Amino acid sequence: MSSSRNNAAEEVLLNAARECVQRVGLRRTTLTDVARRAGVSRMTMYRRWPDMSTLVADLMTREWTALVGAAFEAARGDTARDRFVSTVVRAVRALRAHPMFARIVALDPEALLPYLVDRRGTSQDRILARSVDALAKGGGDGSIRAADPELLARGVLLTTHGFVLSTRTMTDAVTEDDLDRELKLLLDRYLRP
Repeated sequence: MSSSRNNAAEEVLLNAARECVQRVGLRRTTLTDVARRAGVSRMTMYRRWPDMSTLVADLMTREWTALVGAAFEAARGDTARDRFVSTVVRAVRALRAHPMFARIVALDPEALLPYLVDRRGTSQDRILARSVDALAKGGGDGSIRAADPELLARGVLLTTHGFVLSTRTMTDAVTEDDLDRELKLLLDRYLRP
């Protein structure tokens, strides 16, 4: 099988996994469920992923990397800082609204905990790399303060964790739009020279 056919087959399986997770959550999804939904044998699944945690890690990496990539592509603004801030706010909003992410937060939030307190995942590493690159380029137009782009990117990522995961706990007296405006202001002032 050619590489593009392998990739296409993997996409079908990941799409089936996403549908299962969105339907019943992470804990209740099995490799057998995914295989059934994709119309393949269990062995097809086990040849690619030895267990659900590996499949879920690949699925989250695909979903979150695509989401952040789309936010970077849609960036608008006169300066590198404007573009980066709009990208981050757009990505935060998109992640909160993502059906699979919302389902994980609602049913299986403990699955996200290791990525917040113990280790970074592949998605976070890719987000950091894109952010470091954007921030380094931003230093060229003078719109971002002179600082190590790696440090700035990590500060931004840590800040956004709360805006992604805890916004629902803060919307009893304000709206998500209000909080997103605050995130924009916070990031703009953090990065401004």
